[in-house]
Parts: sequence; C-alpha cells; structure tokens
Amino acid sequence: MEPRAGVSKQDIREQIWDHMESQNLADFPRPVHHRIPNFKGSYLACQNIKDLEVFARAQEVKVDPDKPLEGVRLLALQSRKTLLVPTPRLRTGLFNKITPPPGATKDTLRKCATSQGVRSYSVPMGLDSTALVDLVVVGSVAVSEKGWRIGKGEGYADLEYAMMVSMGAVRKETPVVTIVHDCQVMDIPDTLLEDHDLTVDYILTPTRVIATGCERPKPTGIIWSKISCEMMEKIPILRRLREREKRAGKDVTLQDEPRHLLEPGSHQRALPRRPPDGPGPEASAMGTARGSLQGEGALLTADVYVGNLPRDARVSDLKKELRELGVAPLRLTWQGPQRRAFLHYQDPATAQQALSCLQALRLGTDTLRVALARQQRDK
Repeated sequence: MEPRAGVSKQDIREQIWDHMESQNLADFPRPVHHRIPNFKGSYLACQNIKDLEVFARAQEVKVDPDKPLEGVRLLALQSRKTLLVPTPRLRTGLFNKITPPPGATKDTLRKCATSQGVRSYSVPMGLDSTALVDLVVVGSVAVSEKGWRIGKGEGYADLEYAMMVSMGAVRKETPVVTIVHDCQVMDIPDTLLEDHDLTVDYILTPTRVIATGCERPKPTGIIWSKISCEMMEKIPILRRLREREKRAGKDVTLQDEPRHLLEPGSHQRALPRRPPDGPGPEASAMGTARGSLQGEGALLTADVYVGNLPRDARVSDLKKELRELGVAPLRLTWQGPQRRAFLHYQDPATAQQALSCLQALRLGTDTLRVALARQQRDK
C-alpha cells in the first residue's frame, strides 16, 4: 500500500484498518480498528519464523500478546524455548513467563499460546528477574521495508522495549521481528519517526520474509521526558524503574512535572497531583491531622491510611516497599493487629502526591487499600 500525501501516523493507521475491513482481510476479533489487526493468513505468516536463524538459536523469546502472534507463541513453546509475554497494559509488572504443565499435550500448548492460556499458565516476573531476551516479536499496524514501525498508538511496545533496556533484558543487537499482512507493508515517511519509536529487523507476511537491514539505533532506555504523570500512576513497575534510575543519577523529570521538584535537597520524589479520593469506610475513623488544609466539610490531612495488610505482614515489609517507590514517610504508625498503618508526611500536598504513587500497592499476594486519612470538623 502507498500512504496518502502529508499523512500522520494516525492517518496511516486509519488507512490500514479501513482497507483490511473493506477488503475482508481482517480476522477475529473485529472490527480491527484501534487494535493490532488480526488477519487471514496470520498463522501462515508466523510459520515463516522457523526459517530465521535468529529464532532457531534463541532460547528466550518475548512475544506480544496480540492475536496475530499466537502462532509464534505456539512455535516457541513447541520448540521448548522460554516464552515471555508482556503483562496487559503493564498493570502488574512487565513480563509473564508462560509455564506449560508437565507433560503438556499439543492441545495444551495451543491453549497456552492463546490469551486465555497466558492468563492460566503464566508466572509473573519481577523487576529484579534475570530475563535475558534473545528475540523480540511485536505486533504492528503498519511497517516499512526500511524497518519503520507504527503501532496502534498507545506506545506500549515502545515502552516495553525501553523498559527491557533499562532492566538489562535486551542488548542493542537483540533482533526485533514483526508479523503482518502484506497490505500492512508500506512506505512510511522518515519524518514520522521519533526517538522512542522501536524499529524492526525482520518482517514476516504470509508470502514474504523481509530482512530490513535497519541501522537506525533502537531506543537506549526510557525517555522520561515523554512519560506523563498519568502513565506513571497507571504503571507501578515504571515507578520502581524511575526510582532506580533516579538513584543512579539520571534525569527522570516527567513530561508534565516541574523540574524543581526533582532537584537535590527535595525530600520527596515529585509525584502527580490529583483530586483527593472521596471518603470511604476506612476514612471515617482516621486519626490526627498534621498541617491540615481547609476543605468543604472536612480537613485534608498529611496522613495516608494503608489497610488490608496481610495478617503475617511486618512493618519492615511495608517500609521496604515504600522506600522502593520513593515515598518513605516522615513517620509510620503500625497497627498490625488491626491490619492497618498510617503514613505521616510533611504536608497535605506531599501526602496527596504519595497517594497517587501507592495505588495498586501490594504486600505478597494482597492488594492493599490506600486512601487519604481525613478528619471531620469538630462538632
């Protein structure tokens, strides 16, 4: 396909999606708009990876969870390779390692390769895992023979690769493969490429194997200035990576974050502001306000409530998590028998910032309840 003149990335996405639907090239799930499109012949395209030496010698393969890549996930399992699949939207981590049950049959392996199988037969891998990926397989909406790639517009494939670089899970020579329909191979203007965009080394279609020979450098890590506070709030592992790189002396200023909040001497890491949560059942009994701000009907405190602590949790476990997230309080009140704790910060604004970074906080397998402590007006 040829792109229209003066196009944007979104124009190209819409052109591909519309063409695949109108020509009935799309396969389940449909419509393909706003997806990495599945297409008729995707399994045939996936089979071409067996002809690549980079696949034959790979021991650990990272494959995106998109439907058209199902055939590659199956081939990796059948070849007894370690298969890593990114966690959907990176909500609970970066990778899931697919672990088929002992003595898995062909039918079981096929199930493991599906999105349902990824959920049922996977083990999460943490930030400190020793993953060393030999081959990366990503989905695309459009790709050029030069190796330029356009995804569905959310940036997760680019971010996943950058995070793998930061973790040491990939090297600059780690090959990247994409699998698409022939109609998805098109010229992409060089001007559309940005620093964070991932390029590909091989393109597999139902009829072709294209070695792009791309020499454009791949991302060398996370470009924090392109990460928003909203994205940081949604992705806990990104917050941990940021804290690690901050300790290493890197500039981790976010896209929409005031730079002065990260300068030396600042006691707290700069975190996204957001309106305070509405009072919940755990908020009504929460204690002392410190440096309170006047609100309508309530005083916002500089304390954060943490509830639903595991019965066997220790205060050291919670302190370790808080340090890793960069939101250690001035003081911590531990109420283990009541399965709760209170984090005391220097002012309400800092407490509010810390709260946004503590969403989805876990100890062991338990997700903790986190809210601003509130104090009702004296009656």
